[in-house]
Formats: sequence, C-alpha cells, structure tokens
Amino acid sequence: MSAVDAGLPPVHGFVDRDGHLVDAGPRLDDLNTRAGGALGEPFAVPQVTVLARLAQRLGITVARHVLVADGPDEVELWVRADPVEDGVRLELSGWKLRAPWTPPVDPARRDRDLLLQGADWWWETDATLRLTAVAAGATQHGVAPESALGKPLASLFALEMDAEGAMPMLGVLTVHQSFEGQAATVRATGQAVTLSAHPTLNAEGLFAGYIGAVRAETRELPRSADNRPSDPLDAFSARLDRALRTPLGRIIANADSIHAQTEGPIRRDYADYASDIASAGRHLLGLVDDLVDLQAVERPDFAPAAEQIDLADIGRRAAGLLGVRAAERGVKIDAPQDVDRAPATGEFKRVLQILVNLIGNAVRYSPDGGMVWIRTHRDRGTAVIIVADQGKGIAPEDQARIFEKFERVDPSEPGGSGLGLYIARRLARAMGGDLTVDSALGQGARFMLTLPGAGT
Repeated sequence: MSAVDAGLPPVHGFVDRDGHLVDAGPRLDDLNTRAGGALGEPFAVPQVTVLARLAQRLGITVARHVLVADGPDEVELWVRADPVEDGVRLELSGWKLRAPWTPPVDPARRDRDLLLQGADWWWETDATLRLTAVAAGATQHGVAPESALGKPLASLFALEMDAEGAMPMLGVLTVHQSFEGQAATVRATGQAVTLSAHPTLNAEGLFAGYIGAVRAETRELPRSADNRPSDPLDAFSARLDRALRTPLGRIIANADSIHAQTEGPIRRDYADYASDIASAGRHLLGLVDDLVDLQAVERPDFAPAAEQIDLADIGRRAAGLLGVRAAERGVKIDAPQDVDRAPATGEFKRVLQILVNLIGNAVRYSPDGGMVWIRTHRDRGTAVIIVADQGKGIAPEDQARIFEKFERVDPSEPGGSGLGLYIARRLARAMGGDLTVDSALGQGARFMLTLPGAGT
C-alpha cells in the first residue's frame, strides 16, 4: 500500500450477523488477512468490527474515521457501516498510510507524568526556587498564576510539620532530591495541601529546579472525648469530599492531558471531547466545593475569623483570578485602582471566595465584549465593595429568590449549582455584613458586599 491509495475508489465488504467477513474487496481482504483473519471467519480488524457491531445493534448507519495498524505502519480510513436485514454493508475510503507516532524515551517526562497523576495543580521553579510556571488549576485555590511568577516558592506555601515533627521538603532541598507528603497551606487562602516534587536537570545534567504537584486536602475534623467525630454530618461531608475530589482531579488531569495531546497527535474532535470532559469535571468539583461550604456555613457554631482586610485589595486579587475567563469572553474587568483602599473587618479567604463568585457570575452573564466594574467606598462605619455588570438584569420578583439554596434566575442557562449566592450571603452575614443586589431587567446588576469598617 502507498500514500497514493487515498485517491482510489472506495472498497466494499459485508459482515454477516455473526460477525464473519463473508465478502470483501481486494484491499479490505488483504488488510483483514494481515490482521490474522480470512473470508468466512470472524472479522479480524477490531476498529472496523466495532463499528459494524454498533451499526447492527443500533439499527442505524454509523460513519467515522478509524486508525488501523497495518504491519509496522498505520492506515487512516473513513468507514461507513450500513445495517441490513442479514448483516452490515461496509464502505471503506480514504486509505491514508502513515508511519506510527512513537513517543520519545524520556525518563524525566515519565517521572513528571507519574508525579502529576491526580494532582489538583502543579508548579515549577528555577535553581533558586523562584517560580517559573504555575498551572491554571491554581486559580481554584486562590492563586493567580501570572502574579506568582518570579516569586519564591515560600511565598506560595506555608510548610507544616508531619506527625513526627519533620518537614520532608526541607530535608532534601539542599541536596536537590525528590520529596513527597509535605503538608502545607496555600498562603493566599489557607487551603490545606500536600506537596510532592522531583528535581529537574539542565542540558549539562546540573540541578535546574523543581517541578511539583499540589493536592488539596481536607483537614481532620475535631473529635470528642470518646474519639468519635464531633458531628456525623461533618464526618460524612469529609468522607464525601475525599471520595470525590481525588477521582475528579484525576479525570480532569487526564482529560486535560488528552486535550493537550501530550502523548501524541489525535483527531481534533477527540481532543475537543477531552476538553468537554475536563470542563464537566471542573463543574462537578465546583459542586463538591459548594456542598462542603454549605455544610460549614450552616453549622450553628460557624464563625469566620475577624481579620483586618482591605476590600479594594481583595477585589483586585479576585479580578486577577478571573482575568483569563473574562478574556476568553472579551469581557473587561475594571478593578479598583492600586491607590484605592477600603479597610474592613472579615476573614480574608471568605471575602475572596465571595468576590470570586460575584465577579465570576458577572463575567458569565455579561455580553461578549462587555464590562464588569468593581468599586469600593466607606459608608457610615462600613466598607462596601460593588460588582456591577452589563448583563440582562434580574427582575424585582427574582431578586430575593436568587439568594436561596439551589435557586437560579434561569435554570436553562449554563451556570453553577445555585448555591454560590446563598453561601456568599451566609458568609457576609456571619462576618457582620450583608450581600444585596440592585437590578432591573435590561439594566445589568449591582451586587453590594458590606462589611464592618476596620476598627469599628
């Protein structure tokens, strides 16, 4: 077979109801023979056999590209399978011959892939341990990748001791070895994580830095004197979080890897399918986060920390986290200026969570090319931050409903779980403030987060 076979007419064949190839044109017969089959025997080309069975089972015509091994080479075919009463008619065309893609032998890449398997996100440093890359997944944990670049690794994580009082990471940094199981927290949000890393080498074989994996963790719940969980619902929530987060993280990581074609080229539509899978996985992971937050904020003893914060600074950080998403839609976020300040009292990571939700909603419901404004001011001893958009607005009769559990203005539109605004308002009120909305149909929406001013 040669590459010019792509211009030849289609080849036909017939598979009976028992899966035997009973009729085949010369090229199909040759391909089936090289695969170990023969006329009158079960069809031996697996990729085409699958399509024939699918067409027979569904009772409809199935047509798609397949890639078939043919000796040391690969053949790309367009296969059409038409079910009839006594079997399936086949038509094969295209017949493009190509040498198979083989991945280069790269132990470092293999080690990297094993390290990142199941990670929530990853990072890289240079030899001085300054960050040279941070994965986009870090935004889910309050880290803006672009703003972290060039900063020391220690600016991203606060290390913690293990049960024996040791820090695995510190024990190997000076000798440039791998480490794993290092407990830490993300400084921006306090998220508990576990770090693992492998050293990287330059062309001369010298230490060039680290590539590391980050896995989000759920802290152990406090236990009562009889060593049982203090609340069965807490224990169930923690188990649910752990049971779902790890497999979802692996699904997302693997789907992203397939979409990026890191293991070699694949068809564009298959790569797009993988992107859809990763997006669905992130949606489910967001739902897990919402359910965990829901359980936390509805506890009668829930009490956010009372910290001295700056709403303008947190607004800028939240805008940075949503920058990529906004750019994809052509939406511009007009964040507070560097000189703006709005001192308030509240818990930093909870306020960031609220603003990421509000700005994310504003970007989602803005028209392409629209604008989202973030403004702050002081009002009679309180600090206020406003997120305004140019969306279609919210009718007065819906404005109370959107703050209820599992409620959305239009459930038919793409969106979240319907818990975001409910949780955001519960958080705001737990910090001594409130979250309100001012909107009208066709005039966008203005969400106002109010917190006690600093020192009040």
